[in-house]
Amino acid sequence: MKTDLCELFGIDHPIFAFTPSEHVAAAASRAGGLGVLGAVRFNDADELDRTLDWLDGNTDGKPYGVDVVMPMKVPTEGRAVDLQSMIPPEHISFVERTLQQLGVPPLPEGEGREGVLGWLHSVARSHVDVALAHRPVLIANALGSPPVDIIEQAHAAGVKVAALAGAAKHALSHVRNGVDIIVAQGYEAGGHTGEIAGMVLTPEIVDAVGPDVPVLAAGGIGSGRQIAAALALGAQGAWTGSLWLTVEEYDLSAGTGIRDALLAAGSGDTVRTRVYTGKPARLLRTKWTDAWEGEDAPAPLPMPLQNLLVADAHNRMNSGNDPETISMPAGQIVGRTNEVRSVADVMADLVKEYDETVARLKSLD
Repeated sequence: MKTDLCELFGIDHPIFAFTPSEHVAAAASRAGGLGVLGAVRFNDADELDRTLDWLDGNTDGKPYGVDVVMPMKVPTEGRAVDLQSMIPPEHISFVERTLQQLGVPPLPEGEGREGVLGWLHSVARSHVDVALAHRPVLIANALGSPPVDIIEQAHAAGVKVAALAGAAKHALSHVRNGVDIIVAQGYEAGGHTGEIAGMVLTPEIVDAVGPDVPVLAAGGIGSGRQIAAALALGAQGAWTGSLWLTVEEYDLSAGTGIRDALLAAGSGDTVRTRVYTGKPARLLRTKWTDAWEGEDAPAPLPMPLQNLLVADAHNRMNSGNDPETISMPAGQIVGRTNEVRSVADVMADLVKEYDETVARLKSLD
């Protein structure tokens, strides 16, 4: 399983493992892939700096990447704007009423009151500044092309830039802005997604951007057979995420509800909704997402207000032990994540099944 991206990044396998866990990212890089740390959870730049210090020292010198969430167009935000005051009272009342109906207990006093500020453009910029003070080989942006000055800043530091795309026209725009690698994220993926399935989207983007721009297939990839299919469609590697949510290295010590829900979920147990961030994102379907589809539910707010609205609720639900009342991004491949295994074992099985698939296809000649 070798493509040009292996030589470009100094990795053994073109398997990119996106994860909010530094322990999973480090293990993926040590196993021969490229671990990509999601930075959106870091409100504090110093905390991200300490985490990247840890990654620098725990990847055995192997490369890693950092993923940020940054819209290209700068939204209205800043210290002069009290974002909390922009959240309608009826939305706050709905969230509190729903939590009571679901029996979700409050967190201890002083915990979980702050939203995830990484959704803010200014905070995402600080994430880039911190990351480039370390040794990532890749900066990826989950909301498409970052601003051109950010791309130039990364390139000046010798760091490649990747951007997610849900349509061929978006991929072409990313390339014009200077993005190096396109992540073709299909409808099946967890988190923010477009409306086109990966089997259709990947070759469309490959054909649109041409042979000189590497494309990673994303969405619904959790086996060596699927990686082989991605490469057959013209991709140079696979971008994976939900696959790593149930590995041993993923820390879910706050409560057992998330892991129990992930292990039990089938491929049909997700929903694409705006309730998580204000933009369409695929989550596990739970009583929480069902409540937002009720007749009395308000329409989700735009990013970043929706996340600020629900952040405390998510902390409360995800700290508990009830798998029916959690809020967790997950793709349709969650139907394959039905046991807890190490990152190294998962990576080894991906490579093994890929090799077996290629051998089987060659035998059909």
